[in-house]
Amino acid sequence: MPVKVEQVNPYDDKRNKTSQVEAMFDSIAPAYDFMNRAMTFGLDRLWLRSLVKAVRRSGAREIVDMATGTGDVALALARRIPGTSVTGLDLSEGMLSKARVKAKDEKVSFRQADCLATGLPDASVDAVTVAYGVRNYADIAAGYREMARILCPGGSVFILELSTPVSPLTRPLYRLYTRYIIPAVGRLVSGDSRAYSYLPESIAAAPQRSDMTEVMTSAGLSGASFRSLSFGVCTLYTAKKL
Repeated sequence: MPVKVEQVNPYDDKRNKTSQVEAMFDSIAPAYDFMNRAMTFGLDRLWLRSLVKAVRRSGAREIVDMATGTGDVALALARRIPGTSVTGLDLSEGMLSKARVKAKDEKVSFRQADCLATGLPDASVDAVTVAYGVRNYADIAAGYREMARILCPGGSVFILELSTPVSPLTRPLYRLYTRYIIPAVGRLVSGDSRAYSYLPESIAAAPQRSDMTEVMTSAGLSGASFRSLSFGVCTLYTAKKL
C-alpha cells in the first residue's frame, strides 16, 4: 500500500510528526526564504499572486493564514487587499520570529498555534489560506475540519500545495531535481541533512488534485476544486463552507 503523508516524518526518531515538523522549521528558518526562491526559480511569487487574486475575488475580510511560516502569504494578503484583517498561525516560533521582523508596523498579527487546534472561535473568519503546509499536518482531514469549524457560513478555503507533475515530459526532470538536487543544496544552505529530503518525500505521499478535493469534501467543505499551476508543479485548491 502507498505510504500516507501523515506517516512521512522529517526525522527518524520517536517524536510525533507535529513535534518533528516544528523542530524542522525552527532549524531551517534562517535559510527558508532563500531556499523557497531558489527551489522554485521564483515561481513561488507567481503562485502567491494566484492565491491573492482568488482571495480578493471572494470578498473576504477576516483571514487566517495557517502554517504562515515567515509570513509571506499573510503580508501579501494584507498589502494587496485593503481593509482585511490577517492573522498568521504557525507551529514554529523560529519561523514566526522572521515573520514579525518582516511585518514591522504592518497590521498583521502572528502567533504560535497548532493548525489542527487553533483555539479560534467557531465561525469567526471569512477565509483560510495555507501555502505549502497541508502536507506537513499530522492529520490532513483533521486540519480541514478545523478550517471548516472556524469559517463563517459562505467562507472559503484557499490552499497552495506543491504537487507531482503528470506530464511524461516534465516528470523525469522533476524527479531528478527534487530527489537529488534540492536535498543536496538544502543540506549545504540550511545545514539540516533531512529537511530537504523530507520535502520531495512528503510531496509524493500527499493527496493530490482530485484526491485532495475528496479529503476536503469529506471534512465538510463544499464545491472543492483545483487548478494546476506551472505544469502541475503546484496546485491551487479552493472550497467553501455552506
